[in-house]
Amino acid sequence: MTERFPVLVTGGAGYIGSHAVLALLDADWPVIVLDNLSTGFRWAVPEAATFVQGDVADAPLVEAVIREHGVRAIIHFAGSIIVPESVVNPLKYYQNNTAKSLSLIGSAVATGVRHFIFSSTAATYGVPQEVPIPEGAANQPINPYGTSKLMTELMLRDVSAAHPINYCALRYFNVAGADPAGRSGQSTAGATHLIKVACEAATGKRASVGVFGTDFPTDDGTGVRDYIHVSDLADAHVKALEALIADTASSHVVNCGYGHGYSVLEVLDAVDRVTNLKITRVFEARRAGDPPALVSQNQVIRERFGWAPARDDLDGIIKDALAWERKLAERSVSA
Repeated sequence: MTERFPVLVTGGAGYIGSHAVLALLDADWPVIVLDNLSTGFRWAVPEAATFVQGDVADAPLVEAVIREHGVRAIIHFAGSIIVPESVVNPLKYYQNNTAKSLSLIGSAVATGVRHFIFSSTAATYGVPQEVPIPEGAANQPINPYGTSKLMTELMLRDVSAAHPINYCALRYFNVAGADPAGRSGQSTAGATHLIKVACEAATGKRASVGVFGTDFPTDDGTGVRDYIHVSDLADAHVKALEALIADTASSHVVNCGYGHGYSVLEVLDAVDRVTNLKITRVFEARRAGDPPALVSQNQVIRERFGWAPARDDLDGIIKDALAWERKLAERSVSA
């Protein structure tokens, strides 16, 4: 059994970060969450985790937290994630995703942290020449979001060559769903993720769902994405941590997806099927920075980490997301 030591999770009050915290706690890892609550929620952090409110770029605070708690691994989620916003406000993304990651990595090196897991993205690939996309595909991001994440991957590569720290960059495809036990889910107002938006429409929070682009070179003209359940993704982080500890000489860049995709219209049809409703669809022009199809090859994460998805079912992903949306609605009514 892998020795359990304190793990610092940045952005652990956010959507994916809070699920990773749950997965770590379920596996008996001591967890310290650092979050500035700019988009996260204090209530999303379980009582079993230690919470520190602050920014990852506050080096004195970060280094004090690492030393006080004996942190030996960092899982870094904190950052900005909206592709269209990155196109119109690139400096925000280079600040939040690149410059602040530089500071955090510097704090890790300064305090002797040995393992670093980074929340990266399939947006590093840009418009791929090959679908499904292997990890060896060219990195040619077409938006500042993808570029800001790729720059952090490159920093980790170079830092790991110069210092006793190894890393894993997990390139997420489209993350969706919610904790099946109802402990967390996607709660950010104004979210742009399709399944979240569709579930908001199904519960009356939105009047319609926008379909951005019907002229992509795909079977039905809408964008195709590889949707991964957030709990399977959280499990991938635990597996990555165990792999880094088991082989301190190795670092990894791996895709996190199911290896197959669904179009926007296929997802909306599935939401209609699960809810027995008909969501209103509004067809609009393509958004800047959206590639036609992003689907993963996922053999690497399966073979290296022994990761096997447990929730590869679109209807199931939607059911969990919908249950969380209804729970949020109840929360707002009771408030």
